[in-house]
Formats: sequence, structure tokens, C-alpha cells
Amino acid sequence: MIERTEYLDFLKKLKDKNIIKVVTGIRRCGKSTLFELYKKYLLENGVDKKQIISLNFENPKDMIFNDWKELYTYIEDKLLPDKMNYIFLDEIQVIPNFEKTVDGLFIKKNVDLYITGSNSYMLSGELATYLTGRYMQIHMLPLSFKEYLNYYGNDNELKKYDTYIQNGGFPYLLNLSEDKELIRNYLDGIYNTVLMKDVISRNNIKDTMMLESIIKFIFDNIGQLVSTNKISNTLNSNNRKNSVNTVESYLSNLIDSYIIYKISRYDIKGKEYLKTGDKYYVCDLGLRNYLLGGVKDYGSILENIIFLELKRRGYEIYIGKYDEEEVDFVIKNNDGIKYIQVALSVRDEDTLKRELTSLKNIKDNYPKYLITLDYDTNDFDGIKQISAIDFLTGRTNL
Repeated sequence: MIERTEYLDFLKKLKDKNIIKVVTGIRRCGKSTLFELYKKYLLENGVDKKQIISLNFENPKDMIFNDWKELYTYIEDKLLPDKMNYIFLDEIQVIPNFEKTVDGLFIKKNVDLYITGSNSYMLSGELATYLTGRYMQIHMLPLSFKEYLNYYGNDNELKKYDTYIQNGGFPYLLNLSEDKELIRNYLDGIYNTVLMKDVISRNNIKDTMMLESIIKFIFDNIGQLVSTNKISNTLNSNNRKNSVNTVESYLSNLIDSYIIYKISRYDIKGKEYLKTGDKYYVCDLGLRNYLLGGVKDYGSILENIIFLELKRRGYEIYIGKYDEEEVDFVIKNNDGIKYIQVALSVRDEDTLKRELTSLKNIKDNYPKYLITLDYDTNDFDGIKQISAIDFLTGRTNL
């Protein structure tokens, strides 16, 4: 098992804190493994095995409960009265009204509660109503490039980057020895499981071919400004009759399942959030390549990789608009605002000029970065060019 250090450290810091730990993310990104690593840590640090109650609702042997009351009673009967009890409930969203079990356990003083889910539904509706202010979320993604290199070694980084963007970062792929047929079969299983369990079945979708058409459109247009109208019109022109409302609904379902992410635009000059023109990124490039039949558009792929890394680091992320110019990312955290432009290479003078223009036009004093796959570092009148590989591996930070 790869130690997902950043996620594991988050759980360690919250140990015994009176707050529910909620781990979300697409299926097979490593949530259950994270729990296994954390339980191992607990056992190595003075927690007795009897203090741990763990249920995985994707495992048939744990699917023995008809409703939330049975689950609650089962766990309550196992609690040790004079010690802290560590409760792990994996993929709990499959239990109807699970939030009532969670709420009942949370109010007990000797319970430290951890739950996971593969659909953002679990953090909306009833759960949000029951648990407002009483949970902290950690959102997991497939392996970062840094984690990938930690497994394979840091030599030949660019070659390994090519393999990484080809196969993707789902942790179990490391067991498949880069066998292309096995990898494709595994990605096929993830894709169809997510679609069937987290999108089609949960949302009672009838037109599965329309859903797949929308997914392919988004996968083929990562990093591009798109609207629901544009998607609808494109599908209609390809004889896939639909309505804008259907497209909006299906996109929402896909976002809820964590297979894609949407970011909106921010008017840098007007300092306001815009309601039109969004960008979409995929959770894993391996899934994209599986669906589209191979690697397409290395520039958009790099932009997607940088987006995922920024998300891992906890930034708020927006598309920047300054007059008629676009900035790939406006990011915010407690340290303030930063602007980022992403390009495959800027060794061509015209390309460099084009990529710098939008950043140079911004008149405030927030930091500006140009991230490229070139191993070059430069300073263009305060705009710092940094290597994407150095950024992804943590050798260079923003």
C-alpha cells in the first residue's frame, strides 16, 4: 500500500477531535486503503483492536442491515463503554437514511467517527441538515505525480510523466505492471461501475447513450470554455436529440460522482464571479484516454494535471478573465490570490509572447506564474516561469 501521506496526516491531526471525518472521492481512488493505513497507525499507537469497528458497505458480508436502525443498534452493542471507539463506515451512502446513524453515533462522547462516500450527495440534503458544522471533509483524488514517482523512482521523470498521463493514477494500476490490456480492463471496470452505481442507478437515468455522449464531449474538451447550450447544440447537430435541461441535469450527476469537476470564471478587473462560461476537468487522465481511445492534446492534459494538483493543495480555483484576455487559473487560499498560465512549452518566441500577454495586462500586485513542461526557470518582469515537473514533485512551490 502506498502511504497517502497528506491524507493520512489530516486524519492523524483530527484523531479524537469531536468532529466527523468525511472522506470523499471517486471510486477506487484509495479511500478504503486510507482507512486501512489509519487503522494500522491506531493499532501501532496504543489503540486496542476491540476499540475499532469497521464496516465496508461495498463488501457483501457487511451488507447485512435493512435500515439505519439496524446498523445503529449493531454498532452501539459493540461499543466499549470505558474507552474511545473508532468507527469506520466505508461507502455508507448505500444505507437508506444513513445520516441518522451518523448523527446518533456522533453525539456519543466515546465515539470517533470516520465515513467515506463516492458521491457528493452524502454531503447535501439530510446529512448537511443533520451535521452542519459537525464534520470536516477531506477530498481524495487518484495518485498525484509525486506519489506515482515515490513508487517508481525519480529517474527519467519526463518518460514517467508520459506513462502517468497515459495510464492515470488509480492506485491499483501499480499492481498491473504496465500491462496495457489489464490496465484497459481495469479502467473499463471503474468507468462502468461509476456510471452504473453513482450516476445511472442513483439518478434513474434512462437515456444512457445520451449520458455517454455528454461524457465524451466533456472529456474531449477539457480546459475549454463550454456552456450547456454549446453541448446541447453539438449533440443535436450529431442527431443526438436533447434539451438544455437534460444536459444540465446529466452534468450535475457527473459532477456529483466526482468523475468531472467544473470551475467557473472570475472577472479579475471587475472583481466579480461570472455566471457564464465554465471549464471542466476530469478526475483522472487514464479514464479519459480509455474513453477517447488514446492520449489527445498534451497541452490540455497538462492544464488538467495542474488543476488536479492545485485542488489537492486546497486552493479555490477559478478561470480568470481580464477584459478580453483569459488566465488559465486564478487561485485563492489564506495567503491570498495568485494567477497561473499553463503552456506545454514557451521556447517559441511567439508562444511565449502570447502566454505572457494576459498576465502582463493585470495591474495588481498578486504573484503571477507561467507553468510549462520546459525545464526552464525565468523571470519576465515579475512573472515567474517554473517547471511543471518541479511543481508537481514539490521541488518548487507557488
